[in-house]
Amino acid sequence: MPDEDDAPKSALELAMARLRKKDEDAGGAAPPVTDSQRAAIAEARSVSEAKIAEREILFKAKMAVVREPDAREVLEQEYRRDRERITGERDRKIDAIRGGRQA
Repeated sequence: MPDEDDAPKSALELAMARLRKKDEDAGGAAPPVTDSQRAAIAEARSVSEAKIAEREILFKAKMAVVREPDAREVLEQEYRRDRERITGERDRKIDAIRGGRQA
């Protein structure tokens, strides 16, 4: 009778197993997140989502009036950069919170 380890695994299960192995090799898993850290992380995500939503609204409003392809491309690039910046800030804040530092 095959045990659980012999069963086919999904890509997600394989990726999670690799991450667990990597954590073990690096010296163990991260310490558990406290309730205050969870709240701070949720706040960081909420603020990030709000900023992205605001940028999306502004982007769509500008795109509605701009017809020139070159100008539209510039607006799209700015929008992508803004999203990347906002998500990068969010990720740095979350990493700082998990590390015990408030960003």
